[in-house]
Amino acid sequence: MKEAAAGLGHLLVFAFLFCVGAFMVAPVIVDVTMAALCPGQDQCSLAIYLTGLQQAITGLGALVVTPVVGNLSDRYGRKALLALPATLSIVPLAILAFNQTKPYFYAYYVAKTLTAMVSEGAMMCLSLAYVADKVPEAQRAVAFGVFSGVCTAGFVAGTIAARFLSVSSTFQVATMSAVAAAVYMRAFVQETDRGASLMRDEEASLLLFAPSSSTEELSPRLPPLRKAPSLSEMVALLTSSSTFTRAAVITFFHSLGETGLQTALLYFLKAQFHYTKNQYANLLLIFSIMGSFSQLTMMPLLAPKLGEQKLLVVALLGSCVHGFLYSIAWSFWVCNRSNDSRVNDAQLFGTSHAKFDVLLKIRSIVSKKVGPSEQGMVQGCITGISSTASVISPLVFTPLTAWFLSETAPFNFKGFSLACAGFATLVALIMSINMRPAEVQPDNK
Repeated sequence: MKEAAAGLGHLLVFAFLFCVGAFMVAPVIVDVTMAALCPGQDQCSLAIYLTGLQQAITGLGALVVTPVVGNLSDRYGRKALLALPATLSIVPLAILAFNQTKPYFYAYYVAKTLTAMVSEGAMMCLSLAYVADKVPEAQRAVAFGVFSGVCTAGFVAGTIAARFLSVSSTFQVATMSAVAAAVYMRAFVQETDRGASLMRDEEASLLLFAPSSSTEELSPRLPPLRKAPSLSEMVALLTSSSTFTRAAVITFFHSLGETGLQTALLYFLKAQFHYTKNQYANLLLIFSIMGSFSQLTMMPLLAPKLGEQKLLVVALLGSCVHGFLYSIAWSFWVCNRSNDSRVNDAQLFGTSHAKFDVLLKIRSIVSKKVGPSEQGMVQGCITGISSTASVISPLVFTPLTAWFLSETAPFNFKGFSLACAGFATLVALIMSINMRPAEVQPDNK
């Protein structure tokens, strides 16, 4: 038990450092993008379209890569595969740490697009499979919540650092944090004793009676391509029970709305309220602090009493409110518009306080429906569905955002794309309300 707790502790430290480096650049990247592509302007359709294109390509790549990486972690270990996203995440940060001029921005853009296919989805997928290996089913929802809270705490630390650092220093510190995360993971995170080890034991027992078996033959080797999960295998897994099917639908529509909101929100605030780096940091701090408080304090208290299905409903309700309130922020929800043009802090506090991590609830539910040697596969499938929505969402919300922020909008509703994102999340909310109690209980296998 102590070894399991120590292993999870090292994983949480790695996740914290990883998130500090990954999220520290969030308040800065819009200003860097605008300065490189449209210097001196507060509205830039090229920046919006490039951001949407990057999200679409990243989502398409993650759709293919993440289930494969998750499946390989079932065979060869979580730690071995975690090294991949931990290392790749350093590359784009290091480029902008060197310089933020236009050529370097385009180099960053290409590197970020390629590396994010692996680093963003795979890190969460593999880490949660690691937690599922270490934690019993009854405690898994709380453990997932604690992991999310630590990641959000990394978001808080990174955002606070970005608030007080210069743009160039922000990328330099983020690069050092990403390097520290990779080194710490390699040095201290221990491999789990389930998943990969079970698969190796099965292979060893088969090879025991094979002629001329040797120690070299028992060593892990990359499987041939045919052993990677095919699309038909993933579809068969997701349709094998009503739990997986409903989880897939909820994941898709929630990710569709959340990605649409992320695509539109920062550029909406830049165009409408002339947001700067520090205002982005203040805004993100409100969300991250309340999100960390929810996951680390409220989740352990509410999960045993309410259950995962009710918490999922609460989380989706918070996401809906989040999108709908922001969509009307251009009107009477703005305070001191003539002075600093910031969105009403009370609105931000209320919406962020209500939010839990929706995908973590879904991942916790589906993790109880499969065995230890299938955790990477099922977590990768959930990430793949989310990535599918991340491909579709920018194709819809990017032109919609650019259109309604332009002077050619059909009617005066600059937050229309944010409202559409809220409606997408509303579909996921309706599906979660209709979820049966048996669908969130562990299988008696």
